[in-house]
Amino acid sequence: MRAEHIKQLIEAGLPGSEVQVNGDDGQHFDAIVVSLSFVGKSMIEQHRMVNAIVGEQLRSGEIHALSMKTYTPESWAKRA
Repeated sequence: MRAEHIKQLIEAGLPGSEVQVNGDDGQHFDAIVVSLSFVGKSMIEQHRMVNAIVGEQLRSGEIHALSMKTYTPESWAKRA
C-alpha cells in the first residue's frame, strides 16, 4: 500500500479535507487529517471516522498500522 493511496481514500471519505500521509515501509503510516467534518467531535470520534474509511485495508493487513493526528481547520490554525 502506498501513502498516496491512503491519502486518496481519506480525502474521498472526508470530502474537502486536507490530508498528509507518510510511510516508507508499505505497512506503517502516519497521517495528519484536517477536516470540517471533525467539528464538534471528540478526538476518539475523529479517529474512528478515519479508521472507518481505511477499515478494509486495516482488516486485510494491507495497512498494519496507521498513526494519526486529526484537527478541525480551527485547531490546525491554532497549533504551533
